[in-house]
Amino acid sequence: MPFAARSPYEDTSQRRQVARHTRNADLRTLDPDLHDLSPVRATTLLSVIIPTLNERDNIAPLLELLTAALPFASWEVIFVDDDSRDGTADCVRAAARRDPRVRCVQRIGRRGLATACMEGVLSSAAPYVAVMDADLQHDERLLPQMLALLDSGAAELVIGSRYVDGGGVGDWKRGRARISKFATRLAGAICKTDVADPMSGFFMCRREVFERAIRRMSGQGFKILLDLLASSPTPVRIVELPYVFRQRQYGESKLDILVAWEYGMLLADKLFGGVVPIRFVLFALIGGVGLVVNLAVLWAGLNLLGFRFAVSQAVATMVAMTSNFFLNNQLTYRDLRLRGRNLLRGLMVFYLICGFGAIANVGVASYVFAGDRVWWLAGIAGAVIGAVWNFAMSSVFTWKRR
Repeated sequence: MPFAARSPYEDTSQRRQVARHTRNADLRTLDPDLHDLSPVRATTLLSVIIPTLNERDNIAPLLELLTAALPFASWEVIFVDDDSRDGTADCVRAAARRDPRVRCVQRIGRRGLATACMEGVLSSAAPYVAVMDADLQHDERLLPQMLALLDSGAAELVIGSRYVDGGGVGDWKRGRARISKFATRLAGAICKTDVADPMSGFFMCRREVFERAIRRMSGQGFKILLDLLASSPTPVRIVELPYVFRQRQYGESKLDILVAWEYGMLLADKLFGGVVPIRFVLFALIGGVGLVVNLAVLWAGLNLLGFRFAVSQAVATMVAMTSNFFLNNQLTYRDLRLRGRNLLRGLMVFYLICGFGAIANVGVASYVFAGDRVWWLAGIAGAVIGAVWNFAMSSVFTWKRR
């Protein structure tokens, strides 16, 4: 007797019911109190966001420390990796295959600790989020106490602080300690709350604190807490817990002169970014440096090398544009800086954009001069138009987000 035809939808529905019944039965076997899969039971309570760049050797010991510090099961750790070349992302994914609480977000074509933390928070649904470094210098044993303060309503944000009683910077050299304290004092210019350690990279907050501020945050530099505090539309209730900063065990420190530059960009953005975009200010300043380079090369070509004016000016223009490109790539667009073949492609595009900018500069200046006959006003008008054109087009075509 032939079998009766059955709808594929009926089969699918039955398979889903069987799978759901089996899954719930397995969970009840593990825990008799789990009578159903309620949303409260399934929700992750805490997400720990850890930005990484070449931190492979720190991943395994850090996971061991987190597991020991957080004995309850409803937490996860999200590593946001800026395309490390040492295999950090692969190491995290290997750990994730063993432990579902471990997640990896790998970013391609962009860098920056602040934006990495922001993306990590946005990839999470937990009501509480913590941020800490991967270098084992933060004291993970504070995490349960931080969570308890938030859950009780005693605070909206809890900071691991080096500058309250009981805290410290460990074995820092005197020079680094002085620089840190000076930077902390500068942070007071933009920080809306009285905090002893606004430069801390170790904190936990309620999710809504981040969500209220995130659209105002600049994402500049590496001091995500300071950006968060300066961008919050309302005062945040804060508790600071002391901890002693540890020494790095593996890998290399990311602190250098360009990190200080990024910090300066963050301060400038919060102080003046509402009036003029800080990227444009930096782009214009580097343009001024390019003018000095242009004049210096032009003088050398005429007086030292004996070139004709047209040749000297052409060489000077190319040298100035090239220096502007590399300075902007390293400073203005540091979070989007180009490398390898993209660097060469970006340079060619930059040459093309600046060529059209020069045409716009001359055209506007000539038009203004023909009307008013004021040479300096015409020159300024042309320079402004050229700078705006170069900045706008470079942001779209040269250093575009990939």
